[in-house]
Amino acid sequence: MAAEFEFKDVYNMDDLIKLVAVLRAPGGCPWDIKQTHESIRKNFIEETYEVIEAINKNDTAGLREELGDILLQVALHSQMESEKGTFNFNDVANDICQKLIIRHPHVFGDVSATDEKEALSRWDAVKLKTKGMKMQSEAMLKVPREFPALMRAQKIQQKAAKAGFDWNDISGAVEKLYEEINELKCALAENNSENIEDEFGDILFSCVNVSRFIGVDSEEALTGATDKFVNRYLIVEKLAEEKNIDMKTATIEQLDVLWNKAKIIIAEKAKTEEN
Repeated sequence: MAAEFEFKDVYNMDDLIKLVAVLRAPGGCPWDIKQTHESIRKNFIEETYEVIEAINKNDTAGLREELGDILLQVALHSQMESEKGTFNFNDVANDICQKLIIRHPHVFGDVSATDEKEALSRWDAVKLKTKGMKMQSEAMLKVPREFPALMRAQKIQQKAAKAGFDWNDISGAVEKLYEEINELKCALAENNSENIEDEFGDILFSCVNVSRFIGVDSEEALTGATDKFVNRYLIVEKLAEEKNIDMKTATIEQLDVLWNKAKIIIAEKAKTEEN
């Protein structure tokens, strides 16, 4: 079968589909032949995050490459099903085209959408109807549990809000956050490990609620906070080395001084870059 593959200077989507079929056919690549949906499912997640990394770095060449890796994953999974006779890549393409047409009645139908919010409302209404869902709880259950926890929490809260189950304003969300923090303090005082985990989860969920009201993506916010911590820690480590301070044996007061110094250094660097 490999002999039937045509070598070209420039390839297209059809060539990718044929190439993947060759790799999985008898006489193809032993690794590709052995793979299943389950064996490469994590690859899909990894490739997706690499696309996000390229976007965050504004790396056009990297984005082009990583999108190709995503296409490979789609082609591989489609080929596996094609071998079973269930569906193929073209079926996948057809289904998404059909979905896009149906869910954009304001483009392909006789309704209108004057702004982004109205367009999204049209999409959600059609989605509920086509999936036979009458209640927002059904939409909540459709949110994959495999999503990153903060992302899943935010999506489920958004669906609850669409049904009217939400605070009137941010003050209610903030008060709930303080309430959950106090409940964690009580659980800690009682040294109840099960309650401690439960109350800590409630705090995270409440934080996500606050993030919605201030227009912040909780997943992105935590990523940024983690980046900030790493950048400050690197400076703290360098300062400790310069001052011959062993961080493992240093007091919390000594480390706090270094931490505050790191914050000042980063702030001064940012100010210099602005100027």
